[in-house]
Amino acid sequence: MISLTVNGKPRTLEAATDLASYLKSFGVNLQFVAVGYNGEVVKKDRFSEITLCQGDVLEIVRPVGGG
Repeated sequence: MISLTVNGKPRTLEAATDLASYLKSFGVNLQFVAVGYNGEVVKKDRFSEITLCQGDVLEIVRPVGGG
């Protein structure tokens, strides 16, 4: 099991997973998301290159419509 923090909450993964697959598993549209990975903003073209590991910290931000 891999423990990480996502948007301030503890989460676990069964096995090592790349960031793109992790986001897609929640139905996140990769074009409309910004991700902070261990304090660094990640460019979208690098999502599949990053493998989530024990202790990683993610901040996932999606736009919200409204008036």
